[in-house]
Amino acid sequence: MTDPHVAPHWESSALVTIDMQRDFLSGRPYGLAGTTEIIPSLRSLIDAFRAARRPIVHIVRLYQGDDVDRVRRTLIDGGGELVRPGTDGRLLAPGLLPGEGPDLDDKLLLDGRAQVLGRDEYALFKPRWGAFYRTPLDELLRGHGIDTVVFAGCNLPNCPRASMFGAVERDYRVVLATDAISQASEQGFREVAGIGVVLVPTAEIVARVTTPG
Repeated sequence: MTDPHVAPHWESSALVTIDMQRDFLSGRPYGLAGTTEIIPSLRSLIDAFRAARRPIVHIVRLYQGDDVDRVRRTLIDGGGELVRPGTDGRLLAPGLLPGEGPDLDDKLLLDGRAQVLGRDEYALFKPRWGAFYRTPLDELLRGHGIDTVVFAGCNLPNCPRASMFGAVERDYRVVLATDAISQASEQGFREVAGIGVVLVPTAEIVARVTTPG
């Protein structure tokens, strides 16, 4: 039985996707293995949250100027083409937005504002690993009455993990979609479970969001 202090409240949940951009897809020069492969599960989650009229926030990276993680500054300074503003690679992976979806508004995002992509659906730029660091994510979620955040997306050891720690630190109930996250491992799952993250497969999340009662 899940601890009642961490158990998800599906009726007040939001989905947060992390770095599901084309440059990070499997097979790209700087891509992460397994990221393209989770798109079907991620689409199921997105469809369920849209159908339930629950908020969705797509967190993205944009590398411009010198405001870059130290570990990637040499790459970017050397001309590395990775999620640069204006490039095709910084767009969300195909199929994650309804229809063709709007282009990302780089200036709006780099200014630290949320871009509306659809009904209760947004994009936010994060300048570092964690989705809450120097972003309006907490304010956006609280404004929608959210107390439970479901995470999915690219590269569990880095940005999703940092984002989940940020969510736990802000007293959100946190869920990880175990089959909609790339670079996952049993060790990674144990570590995030140890801070109160609830591990749930996509099919169960879809069922609970669709019929939260």
